[in-house]
Amino acid sequence: MRSPERTYSLKTKLSLHIAFVALLTVALIGVLSNVFIRRRFEDYIIQQQQQRAADILLRVEQQYDPASRAWDVGFLHAIGMYALRDGYILKVYDGRGEMLWDAEACDMASCMQIIEEVSQKMRTWEPSVEGTFAAKDFPLTSEGQVIGKLSISHFAPYFLSENDVLFLDALNAVFVGCGLFALALAVALGRILARNVSVPVGKAADVAKRMSAGDCAARIEDGSNIRELNELTLAVNHLARSICAQESLRKQLTADVAHELRTPLTTIGTHIEAMVEGVWAPTRERLASCYEEIVRIGRLVLDLESLARVESGNLKLDKTRVALREEAEKTLRNFETEIRASGLQASVVGDCRDVWVDRNRMQQVLTNLLSNAVKYTPSGGTIRVVLSETDDAILVVVEDDGIGIAQEDLPFVFERFYRAEKSRSRGAGGSGIGLAIVRSIVAAHGGRVEARSAPRRGSRFCVELPKPEA
Repeated sequence: MRSPERTYSLKTKLSLHIAFVALLTVALIGVLSNVFIRRRFEDYIIQQQQQRAADILLRVEQQYDPASRAWDVGFLHAIGMYALRDGYILKVYDGRGEMLWDAEACDMASCMQIIEEVSQKMRTWEPSVEGTFAAKDFPLTSEGQVIGKLSISHFAPYFLSENDVLFLDALNAVFVGCGLFALALAVALGRILARNVSVPVGKAADVAKRMSAGDCAARIEDGSNIRELNELTLAVNHLARSICAQESLRKQLTADVAHELRTPLTTIGTHIEAMVEGVWAPTRERLASCYEEIVRIGRLVLDLESLARVESGNLKLDKTRVALREEAEKTLRNFETEIRASGLQASVVGDCRDVWVDRNRMQQVLTNLLSNAVKYTPSGGTIRVVLSETDDAILVVVEDDGIGIAQEDLPFVFERFYRAEKSRSRGAGGSGIGLAIVRSIVAAHGGRVEARSAPRRGSRFCVELPKPEA
């Protein structure tokens, strides 16, 4: 796979992405808020202009005297000129339709100037608004009687004053300022967050590199208050400890295999050398001793081959329906001679439904577990095979009240050649891979095995197998 031409640090990538998201969010919020407020402001301006027209209408109506049925034209002129400065062009008619006052007739130049200025400003300030001056008529009434008509012309649908434009400009400036402040704050917080994320990840990567270079002691010392990163830290540290443990076990395995082979080979070589040089006569007993050592080497090789076959993943299981109680009793009878010689009490208790397992492999599991129980249970001790079942599993427990296993040794009892008691004789201890074979066979059946023990309080090995469907 071709690597990318250019790479970026996690901190840079996170900072850029956070800045982009912040910029996009601020821009969207700013645009949407501006659009919403502008629409609301436009509605407000239209309502204000309608209210202004209503005020003009009321003031014009107040210039009519019902008693004399006459209009105060002087005040109509004042009202009209005042309204003209605000962009409203008035025409007032009496009840007969005759013109009382006309802004255009009174001051055509001012009216044209107002029309041109308002139109020009709206084209500049609001180019999207396509409007024009339009007139709207309102009836004039007094004491419930129509006394005339008022025509008001203004830029429609609305027009803005300079104060309105200043308000909108200030509003846009506030939006831009808030947006820039929010963006700067988001970038700053983003860099802090990116650093908090990238630093633990960088430490994990550094520790992984050191482990790949052979430094099993590499650890991440600092934790994180981010749950996922803290879990990553714990996982990397656990991986480092596991690698150290596996490396130690690998070295121990090499030493143990060498020792297991060296001892019988040395014995055979010494005996044969003595007989070849004439120091010893090749008696039947001495030849039998050499033969026993050869058989011991053969057993070790067979155990190693069996373990390799089981752990290779290519183990073929010949599953049949098996009654575990019968198999446990049969296996226990195979140890009858050793049990009697040691004065042990052994029994099978409980029962469970039949399971689908490889009969020969399951016998091997029971044999290895019972073999350890017989070897490490002192005279007069008790060994029990307990069968039971739960809602999901079948349980086979082999327990004894023997010498037990120290707590620090329990996690490693299923490793090859691992011996909880280093001074234990190889003759009594066997090849040291029996429990490794047990674990592999049980795992091949989809189950699991665990050990519980304490020094001088015995051991308990529990095999859990999947429960067959009814």
